[in-house]
This record gives sequence, structure tokens and C-alpha cells, in this order.
Amino acid sequence: MDTKELLKKVRKIEIKTKGLTNNVFAGEYHSAFKGKGMTFSEVREYQFGDDIRNIDWNVTARFGHPYIKVFEEEREMTVIILIDISNSIKTGANELKSNRIAELTALIAFSASQNNDKIGAIFFSNKIEKFIPPQKGKSHILRIIREVINFSQPEEGKPFTFFKNIFKRIEPQNHRTDIAESLRFLTNAITKKSTVFLISDFEADDFSKAIRIANQKHDLIALYVYDQIEVKLPKGFYIRAEDAETGNIKDINAKNEFIRSLQEKRWNEKNEKLTQTFRKSGVDFAMIPTDKDYVKPLINLFKKR
Repeated sequence: MDTKELLKKVRKIEIKTKGLTNNVFAGEYHSAFKGKGMTFSEVREYQFGDDIRNIDWNVTARFGHPYIKVFEEEREMTVIILIDISNSIKTGANELKSNRIAELTALIAFSASQNNDKIGAIFFSNKIEKFIPPQKGKSHILRIIREVINFSQPEEGKPFTFFKNIFKRIEPQNHRTDIAESLRFLTNAITKKSTVFLISDFEADDFSKAIRIANQKHDLIALYVYDQIEVKLPKGFYIRAEDAETGNIKDINAKNEFIRSLQEKRWNEKNEKLTQTFRKSGVDFAMIPTDKDYVKPLINLFKKR
């Protein structure tokens, strides 16, 4: 992608997500993600109903009548976005999962910025591709968005449909998804307790132990991005599909009820396993489709918190 096209995409995402941040998400984000504690603000004279445990005895003794300490919530946090850039997210029937991930990244980053939080990003596939340490500022956010778009574009001419485990799996050479590795890196690299958004389609091997350990140290939220064609094959079509992470190409007869039921079974099994993993680890999560608006599931997630 040339620079002009990249900047155009960044600007488009910025306009859309900043509008959502200003009009929809600012208050919800502020309420959902608490600061790390209370910090001293000032002292004032005691008023009826104040908590006597907050009396400042030194000031009270000096002036001869009671004063209390006033505290305010310490809002500033560190927000880390773990962004899946493996080949499987560069797919989709109508809308690429990578486009949705780019918008979610921007939305979280702008919401965090409005809350005066620092934002960092970890880009991963089957290895850590890039780490952007937490900082503040619009230019920093736009850099993260540029990297998401750059990393997430599919190779020209590649099929966009993505199916896994319908047919015999060929061991991939690279471009896989290793969520456990990204979580281990997070745990080692980020020492300060942070709010962490893990955005992925979760086409990965077991990561239950790693996510449990990471969530003990940080406040972890999972955003599960999926495409409708992964849920149910379009009936009555022949589809040439490529497993984006293995390169395995197969012609699929979607008229065949057995093939269709196999895909639905795989989807249900994956969802059940992920749901159990998140719940056992104490991780809040939301399912984000590519073919529908993502505002409602995010609002529901924030309100739940």
C-alpha cells in the first residue's frame, strides 16, 4: 500500500471512530475502566455527614476545628492493545476481519486518550511482530492505526474465505496465531498493572494457562472478531476456499448438508471452548461480527463492567 492510500485509510478510520468516541463511548469507557485508586486532592473544613476516618488531625490541631482530607479518583491508566495480525484475520466474506480490528483498535485508543490514559500496542502472529510502548498523544495513536492497517492487508489476489479443520490440516510454515506467546510477552514486558484489550479471531491452539496468568497481573478484555461465513456456509454455492494460515486450498460444495453441518459443528465447539476459557480465567469478552454494527456489543460489555 502506498503512503497516500495508507493515509487516506487512516483518516477515514480516524473520522469514524473519533465520532463514535465523542458521541457514544466516552462516558461508557470512563465508567467501565476504573483508575488504580484514590489520590489526595486537598483539605477542607469538616461538614456534617463526612467520614470521620478522613479527618486530618494535624490540620485540625493547627486551626482548632476539624478538617478532612479530600480524595479524588486517580483515573490515569495504561492501556495495552494486543492485536492479532496473523493471516486468518485478513479474510472475510463481505468485510475483512482486519478492517474491523483496525476500527476497534482506533476506537479503544481514542477512548483511552480522552480518559488521559497511556496507550501501547503489541502486534502478534505466531511471534511478536512489533511492540509500541505506551505513550500519550494523537500522533502516537495515529501511528498505532497506521501499523494496524499496514500489517493487516492481505496479499493481492489471495482468496478471502477462511476455513479450518474441515479438511485435513497441513502444518503451516508461518503466519499462524499464537495467543499464548503474545500473553507471555505481555506479562514479561508490561510490569505495571494495565487494562489490556486482546483483539483476535482466536484461531489458535490452547492458551488457557497463559490468559489466566496474564489476567492475574492485568485487567484483560477479549474482543472476538468473526465473519458470518465462519458460522454458516452460504447454501447452494461452490466455494474455492484457502486456509489463510496453511495455504491449503479446497473446493467446497456448500450444497452438501454434511459439509454445512460440519462447519456449524466446528463453530459451536470453538465458541463453547472459548467461552469456558474466558469465564474460568475471569476475562470479560464480547463477540464482534464483521457484517453487523459493533457498537451494541461494546456498549453491553462496558455496561456489564
